[in-house]
Amino acid sequence: MDVVTLLWQRVGKIRVLAVLALVAALAAGVVVATWDSGKKVDPVNAAADAALPRATDGAPASPSASAPASEQASAQSKAQDAAAAAAAQAKAAEDAARKKKEEEETSRSVTRTLGPPTYPIPAACDIYKGKNDNKWRGCGLLHVAGFGIDQMGPCLEKLWDKESHWTTTARNRSSGAYGIAQALPGSKMASVASDWSWNPETQIKWGLGYIKGRYKTPCAAWSHSQSTGWY
Repeated sequence: MDVVTLLWQRVGKIRVLAVLALVAALAAGVVVATWDSGKKVDPVNAAADAALPRATDGAPASPSASAPASEQASAQSKAQDAAAAAAAQAKAAEDAARKKKEEEETSRSVTRTLGPPTYPIPAACDIYKGKNDNKWRGCGLLHVAGFGIDQMGPCLEKLWDKESHWTTTARNRSSGAYGIAQALPGSKMASVASDWSWNPETQIKWGLGYIKGRYKTPCAAWSHSQSTGWY
């Protein structure tokens, strides 16, 4: 082999090595570029980097970031408590209404037989006899309660005409007041007798007692009703 051939072979090997070195350098450059365009985190410190706080949606991390969630939970808890209280109140009202209805039904179940008066009725009261039996009995009970007959026509008659028209089942739709004397609630009249829901004598006795305790006389009660609209 001559010298020229030997030199050519060596030059060929050098070119191959140079090409390989160039390829390796290019590859290393790509790797470095790829590494550089990432998170720039040293793999050795990857665990420590993961523990660092991260901003959300571009905003810096803040210790108070959980505050809105805490406030929302508190508001939800308060709303639940208010709903529970309202439900308990509604149930209590429903129970009271049911009890009242049961009491009224019990009262109505009593035999509704009203016999002749067992108390004296003055002759002056006969102007109501045969026209309005409740007023006739009321006039007699007024006398029994110790009031003068002069308290009947000008005062008591007008007072309860205004309140109930002397009707035993009269009920005020807005307040719930019941009976001739418009007791509120009607069950108050059970203090006189259990037949308070229908018996005019029971209702009149209770009404006269109420008037005597609060206004002294039917005329005083009527005067108050005229000036205020109630008694």
